[in-house]
Amino acid sequence: MSKVLVIGAGAAGSMAAIFAARAGNDVIVFEKNAKTGKKIYITGKGRCNLTNAVENEELIKNTIRNPKFMYSAYSAFSSNDTIGFFEKLNCPIKVERGNRAFPESDHSSDIIKALDKAMEEAGVKVRYNTPVEQLVISDDGATIKGIKLRDGKMVEADKVIVATGGISYRSTGSTGDGYEFAKQAGHTVKDLRPSLVALEVKESFVKELEGLSLKNVRVIVKNGKKTLFNELGEMLFTRNGVSGPLILSASSIAGDIFYSEGGELSIDLKPALTEDELDARLLRDFTEFRAKALKNALDKLLPKSLIPVFLERTKINTEKKAGDLTKSERSVIIGLLKHFTLQVTGLRGYEEAVITKGGVSVKEINPKTMESKLVKGLYFVGEVLDVDALTGGFNLQIAWSTGVVAGSDII
Repeated sequence: MSKVLVIGAGAAGSMAAIFAARAGNDVIVFEKNAKTGKKIYITGKGRCNLTNAVENEELIKNTIRNPKFMYSAYSAFSSNDTIGFFEKLNCPIKVERGNRAFPESDHSSDIIKALDKAMEEAGVKVRYNTPVEQLVISDDGATIKGIKLRDGKMVEADKVIVATGGISYRSTGSTGDGYEFAKQAGHTVKDLRPSLVALEVKESFVKELEGLSLKNVRVIVKNGKKTLFNELGEMLFTRNGVSGPLILSASSIAGDIFYSEGGELSIDLKPALTEDELDARLLRDFTEFRAKALKNALDKLLPKSLIPVFLERTKINTEKKAGDLTKSERSVIIGLLKHFTLQVTGLRGYEEAVITKGGVSVKEINPKTMESKLVKGLYFVGEVLDVDALTGGFNLQIAWSTGVVAGSDII
């Protein structure tokens, strides 16, 4: 039996504590907040999208950063295992559109209650309002010895699991402590940036479109001739840029470009139609509304609030009768419908980011156990690692899986 200390009682930390305690270890969790699962509470808009009910192959495909590192963890604890785990704790799970799994109650608090119950039943002790100051490592830097609390007290241990999260949503207690612990242990922390986050754009007209949601549009991001992102879905205009599911995914996959130098984002407003099909559609509409001014002839094609902004970009006289438009003017409209571009100036900050991209280098972590290759008995799990995924429950699955393999490794 080992004495195990877990730093952080979020998704990964709670799971690591549960499985370490079930294996017969003496486990203490140190949580800086007054309660567990503060970030879990706000995920999925308070509903907690706890995983995505797909096979491991799909989990890997949706893991953007270092997917190969997750093979062993997903094999050890899959999304089906996650659902089964919570259902055994009397927390029924339902699967919705896009295979997103939620508690049947639609209350994230039920997931937290299930974890708290499992920790209590396994004999885990939780120390609330107890921030950890630093790790205690042997003089030769090879073995973990325990932790030092912020009040100066030392706590000895055989194993220490760092589950502190990233930097996003600082109000939940994710303030980057784990990265400092990692550096203290000699680990490399890869470049950090916000991810799954809204984008800021140069165009001031987005203020006029704030709140407008576009469904079934295609967003494309290129770096030179190379296409970084090309997906269909839903997006939203905000006061200073764009957000929504498509944009969050783009921020994950193509965010390095936007973060470092900005770039262009292209929206295909009519992805189901070719340019020739659009031309035929415009001819029909403009014939039907031939006596109307152009500004009043696009209601069947675009959301009302988008029409003034759209037409301003075409530079076509909006008072011109729809029936009088030339072929070249239709071509301008078609070109903008297929390539409505925005100049991205950067990402929104950590306070709005769902996750933190970057973290403890996985080259220095054993993927089968989450144990450090540098310091014996030291483990890193969850968001503190340089692993992340798209929205849809995939990032929480990373937390569950890495937590389980770390806790299960300790005997």
